Amino acid sequence: MKPSRREFSSFGYALEGIVASLKTQRHLRFHCVAAVIVIAAAIALSLPVRDMALLLLVIALVLSLELVNTAIEAVVDLAAPEWHHLGKIAKDAAAGAVLVAAIFAAAIGILIFYKPVMHWLGLP
Repeated sequence: MKPSRREFSSFGYALEGIVASLKTQRHLRFHCVAAVIVIAAAIALSLPVRDMALLLLVIALVLSLELVNTAIEAVVDLAAPEWHHLGKIAKDAAAGAVLVAAIFAAAIGILIFYKPVMHWLGLP
């Protein structure tokens, strides 16, 4: 079955959202740079496929939540241009979701990289 024009349009809109977010959100850019560094280190250390898959999964989770956070912030700003306590709660909760994912992603990264890095450094 051939993809419809609508499916290609949806893909294009998604890419536009990612590009717009990359242009405006420094935290998303930071997470992308960190992801590239982590992937390069994983390749350099020849991590097993299972570990690579887990790293890619947590990277995708953090980047996805960062995009959702950006969307929530934009909607709140559009719906309530003036400060409102509910808008603050929505924005803070979305940012908190990113923080939780990033902390656990870092913990998983430490668990995965610890032994290979110690071996590479020649330490026990």
